[in-house]
Amino acid sequence: MILDVVIEDDRWDAAALNKQAEVAVAATLAYLELLDEDWEVTVLGCDDARIADLNAEFREKPKPTNVLSWPAQELAAVQEGGQPAPPEVDFMGDAALGDIAISYETCMKEAEIAQKPPEDHIRHLLVHGTLHLLGYDHIRDGDATVMETLEVGILGKLGIPDPYIIEDGS
Repeated sequence: MILDVVIEDDRWDAAALNKQAEVAVAATLAYLELLDEDWEVTVLGCDDARIADLNAEFREKPKPTNVLSWPAQELAAVQEGGQPAPPEVDFMGDAALGDIAISYETCMKEAEIAQKPPEDHIRHLLVHGTLHLLGYDHIRDGDATVMETLEVGILGKLGIPDPYIIEDGS
């Protein structure tokens, strides 16, 4: 795995984004048995203003979000709930999976609201983003089930509880 982490917001240094990204991306690739190539992923650690600009530019949603992904290949499953196509190295030997951007303020705010350790939430968002690079999505219900099941499995291997279970105290 070749991981390039670009820090635009220095608060990501204190949150150890480099380490969090290495663990999350590697765990995702290992879980999906995609360790046979030096897959390339770039992670941008930014703030809400930057991710809002990116969200407006690429999704026409001019507001901050937690994580965005730009897959290098179109791998989405044709059938709802199906498996995406596996990534392929191109004719030039390029093994790029794509780019991920993660916003500091939104990520930390979500972790605080959910009363979860920030490092767990960071890893969850990076696993989520990596799965998007690999063609997984959550727009159709069947695809969302597949993606969430993978997230829970990958995070479980990292010792992180199921992020979709909401503790209500009852």
